[in-house]
Amino acid sequence: MGEQGTIRIVIVDDHPIVREGFGSMIATEPDMALVAEARDGQEAIRLFRQHRPDVTLMDLRMPGLSGVETIRAIRREFPQSRFIVLTTYDGDEDIYRALEAGAQAYLLKDMFCDEILSAIRDVHAGHRRIPAEVGTRLAERVGAMDLSGREQEVLELVVKGKSNKEIANDLAITEPTVKGHITNILGKLGVSDRTQAVIAALKRGIAHL
Repeated sequence: MGEQGTIRIVIVDDHPIVREGFGSMIATEPDMALVAEARDGQEAIRLFRQHRPDVTLMDLRMPGLSGVETIRAIRREFPQSRFIVLTTYDGDEDIYRALEAGAQAYLLKDMFCDEILSAIRDVHAGHRRIPAEVGTRLAERVGAMDLSGREQEVLELVVKGKSNKEIANDLAITEPTVKGHITNILGKLGVSDRTQAVIAALKRGIAHL
C-alpha cells in the first residue's frame, strides 16, 4: 500500500496510446497512483521488482513474453501480486489461461472507465472481478480435454496454413505423426476438418494469427 491508502499501479501495454489513456484515467482518482509503465513483459518484471505495485494492469497480447507468461513469472517471485488482465479480444482460451496464471480480473479495453476503476479497487481489496459475459464464456469452455503441448504446436502451424509435410519438417517429426496429432486436435475441438479447426481455434483464442 502506498501513502494514505493510495493504490499503487503499474500498467503494461505495448501501445503508448493505451498507456496514456489509462494513465490519465488513474491520475484523476485521489486514491490511485500510476507508479510505472512497461512496454513489454521483460520491462514489466523489472519494474515490478523495483516498485512492488498493489495492482498491475496487464495487456495479454505483447511482443516477446505474453501477458500470461509475464504474470506467471512475476507470481513465481511475488505470489501475493494482483493482476487485472486487459485485452481487446475475448477468446475464451485467453480468459482461461490468464485466470489460471493468477489474474484476479479480466477486462476488455473498451469497457467504461467506471468499470475499470471499480475493478482496480475490488482487486486491491482482494476480490476477483470477472464480468458476467466473460464468466458465461468461461462456463461454456469446451475442451475438458486440453490440447497437449505438441498438439498446440501443430495447431498453430495449421492456422498458419502449413501442410502436413511442412509441419513435419518444422517440428522434426514424421508426416504420419502429424496426421495423428491433427486427428486428435479435430476430436478435441469437436470439428471435422482443418478449416473448421482453424476457425474454432481463432474464435476461442486457442491459437492466434
